[in-house]
Amino acid sequence: MKKNPKLYLKLFTSTFYLSAFTFGGGYVIVPLMKKKFADDLHWIEEKEMIDLAAIAQSAPGPIAVNAAILVGYRIAGVLGALTTIIGTVLPPFVILAVISLFYQAFATNLWVAALLQGMQSGVAAVIADVVFSMAGGVIKEKKWLPVLIMIGVFVANYFFGVNVILLILICGVIGAISSYYESKSRKERGA
Repeated sequence: MKKNPKLYLKLFTSTFYLSAFTFGGGYVIVPLMKKKFADDLHWIEEKEMIDLAAIAQSAPGPIAVNAAILVGYRIAGVLGALTTIIGTVLPPFVILAVISLFYQAFATNLWVAALLQGMQSGVAAVIADVVFSMAGGVIKEKKWLPVLIMIGVFVANYFFGVNVILLILICGVIGAISSYYESKSRKERGA
């Protein structure tokens, strides 16, 4: 993709808009980024966006910022990453700065509290949509190891309270071993 000023402006305005009007954190902004950059603009593939989301979730820091960095870098290199970081971080920074000036009025206002409580329902729906979309993509590939891992991780965390960090590390090891054997198998078939 040719890198011109219009590309960087589009990256900035897209991430700025998504960040400014998204409530609920990274789990909510990732599917909106997928819709914008994969579905609408066709700058990246859907599968690649899912991979970038997985990397963003496993990297330290806010998921929304991590995803923006990865998407920006994938589309337009280092300058693209810087552009998307600014576009993603600027709206919450401005909103929090304004809210901090009027914190007492917001903290005690019943309308604001009711509005935020109503938003929680919407956020839960969007997160559920992300889970079902990503799970559907994994199931469509007809690879059973990721499906078994999804089920196993859910059961281990929800029912047995296994620490998420431990589950991520275990899944990383399983993924590395699986990738190693897949590439080894492909080489043997190709040889």
